[in-house]
Amino acid sequence: MSTPPGKILKIAVLGASGRLGRLIMAEITRRPDMELVAGVVRHDSVMLGADLGELAGTALTGIETSVSMRDAADAADLVIDVSGPQASAAFARQITERGGPPFVCGVTGLGQDEMAMLNAASQSVPVLYARNFSLGAAVTRWLASEAARLLPPEQFDLEIVEAHHRRKADAPSGTALAIGEAAAEARGLDFETQAIFDRPRQGAARPVGAIGFSAIRGGGAIGEHSALFLGAFEELEIRHRANDRFIFARGALEAGKWLTGQAPGLYGIEDVLGLK
Repeated sequence: MSTPPGKILKIAVLGASGRLGRLIMAEITRRPDMELVAGVVRHDSVMLGADLGELAGTALTGIETSVSMRDAADAADLVIDVSGPQASAAFARQITERGGPPFVCGVTGLGQDEMAMLNAASQSVPVLYARNFSLGAAVTRWLASEAARLLPPEQFDLEIVEAHHRRKADAPSGTALAIGEAAAEARGLDFETQAIFDRPRQGAARPVGAIGFSAIRGGGAIGEHSALFLGAFEELEIRHRANDRFIFARGALEAGKWLTGQAPGLYGIEDVLGLK
């Protein structure tokens, strides 16, 4: 079950002043089946009190940014969160207490405590968590999982290479980690013990089954991810490149539209695409 035909989906955005938050708001205003009803920013944001249209680069909406998650939730049928780990955990705790609305979270860098809050919220409301809203990136993760299942680790080493713009703070990216986690699960390996993030200059022969990560930061790269399965006599590369950040906004809205009306639970983009 998803949003009923003809219903206008009222959406609030947490992290409204960020790059992705602005793109999501702009896309909402273009959609006849959606309405932007609230935008939440940090209490110290210079955009506090700004019209949502000003942030989105669209016509003025008459709605100002706020710091109140509660007011945003009261106005919305769906909340999309692209803020930060602390704010995300706080909102997850709030929707657990209030029993809604459905919640799409795209915040990367969540720790165990923040993920525990998302899991708790999903017991009473539908929650979708995605470290990348790109539909193509979700298919990349699934393909890498299938390749890892079919290509034995004794014969094929796995290296995950990703590139992003110089301002991206976390490395490796959440999407790269998700690819590695999916591959480890497909191979029946423990990701935490098999993942290699740092290599010394010498004396670092590659263990069988290891999942290596390489992160490139520089320029204005939107996002590139490759899963390299490297054998002695053949190689397989699964690669995804984002050419426009619009895809992340579109993916977030498609996920939110699908999520509305679902039963309580913790979902991912793979569920939206029917890949599970």
